[in-house]
Amino acid sequence: MHAEVTILGAGESGVGAARLCETIGMSCRVSDAGQIASDRKEQLMRCGASLEEGGHDRALIERADLVVKSPGIPSDAAPLRWAREAGIEVIGELEFASRHTDARIAAVTGTNGKTTTTALLHHLLVTGGVDAGCAGNIGTSFAGAVADAKRRPEGDHAVWVVEASSFQLEDTLHFRPDIAILLNITPDHLDRHGSVERYADAKWNITARQTGEDHLIVNADDPGLSALRARRKTDAQLHTVQMDPPTEAAPALAAHSIDKQQFTFLNPPFTMSMQELALQGKHNLYNSMAAGVASRILELNNADLRAGFTHFRNMEHRMEHVCDVNGVYFINDSKATNVNAAWYALDSMTTPTIWVAGGVDKGNDYTSLIPLVGEKVHTLICLGKDNAKLKKTFATAVTRILEVDSAEDAALLGYDVAQPGDTVLLSPACASFDLFSSYEERGHRFKAGVRSL
Repeated sequence: MHAEVTILGAGESGVGAARLCETIGMSCRVSDAGQIASDRKEQLMRCGASLEEGGHDRALIERADLVVKSPGIPSDAAPLRWAREAGIEVIGELEFASRHTDARIAAVTGTNGKTTTTALLHHLLVTGGVDAGCAGNIGTSFAGAVADAKRRPEGDHAVWVVEASSFQLEDTLHFRPDIAILLNITPDHLDRHGSVERYADAKWNITARQTGEDHLIVNADDPGLSALRARRKTDAQLHTVQMDPPTEAAPALAAHSIDKQQFTFLNPPFTMSMQELALQGKHNLYNSMAAGVASRILELNNADLRAGFTHFRNMEHRMEHVCDVNGVYFINDSKATNVNAAWYALDSMTTPTIWVAGGVDKGNDYTSLIPLVGEKVHTLICLGKDNAKLKKTFATAVTRILEVDSAEDAALLGYDVAQPGDTVLLSPACASFDLFSSYEERGHRFKAGVRSL
């Protein structure tokens, strides 16, 4: 066991890692390049961590036995280079947490749908009576959640359902989930990873160390994921989900849909009508199939699986119905921080749409959205500090392009230009950090604007 841990970053991951250190009896120091927020500082002091803010002392880092980095810190940052040059192991918080739990781990990643799938899988397991915890990129640090679970009278959970981002997965050395779900690969975070291939390789770390005892569930219909699978191999037992029924040329499938109207598992057989599913939409069918396959691997029975699929409620900020105001329908999809997520949202629109988009551009290519926007959107409301790229891309695709500088104003303006029967959709296709601290703040403020009408 390491005697001294240096934790870089004092956000959710850093605080969670410090709390886990306290729980397992490891001393730690938390170092942040900026000022540590007062509430975070209080939490860290309560768990006995020594603190450093406003920069990193190289000499102190070089005295550590282990460095645990927060996912927001690039892997080539100077403090990490100092640690590696000194021969100190550098890992991410996801890796750190996984080393201190004996529970089975079901990890979920992909460009889009991973939060919904993580929440759904956790719901299915809990509905089925499994002692399952839920953590990771979904909002609660895995390390902090493990720390809390270890303090329960019954101890750690039997199963952890963990949402894993590319930032978290690129910092793993030995992370090996019992079940890995890889949903899709489309360009994202290119400002961090540099290329689609490097981004995809980070995602592949979810299965890179799995063995024949483990399981990998993939979407066989996703082109980006198919390209990744063509150049990377896994030793895990492979389960594919796809729209079409199996053919003689196809591998044995864990699940598939028949005639696009039924949701079917093989081995043993189980079928539900798609209309019975709480999650609607083609993209959510893949999410549901993947979560269902993982549940079957964890021995959930058919009755509990059916009940879980029927009664699930989606996460806040993900295609969330806010309310109807005088026949105008408002949807909060603030978690759609990339082009592909916005594509799914726009594709699901069945009424004339006012689309609220914009924020921090992550190297986005919006051209794939032009046909959908031309078909479904009559007004684009740009919500960001720099909207030039959005306005140029969709100049001829929509009737109107308007600009606002607050989410509340976006809701109010959307209502003003809407007709009864229209939908005002917040699905930004961009990160939130130009005007907001997070996509959650953006969504909450949009909903506050709607509710003020």
